[in-house]
Amino acid sequence: MTGTASVQFVSRSIMARVIRVRDDLVTHDGWCWLDVYQLDARGDAVDRRTIVVRPAGLRATA
Repeated sequence: MTGTASVQFVSRSIMARVIRVRDDLVTHDGWCWLDVYQLDARGDAVDRRTIVVRPAGLRATA
């Protein structure tokens, strides 16, 4: 995730695996809350986070 998805990632992007979309949390139009696993360089989960992002700014990777 980069600054395109959320200002919290402008200076430091992360790779993450989405666990679920949080329908129970309210946010602004065009944004959503996600539960994710933050991944290290090998693709291993190193942290679990709840983040707010613009789905239009997310990019899928293989």
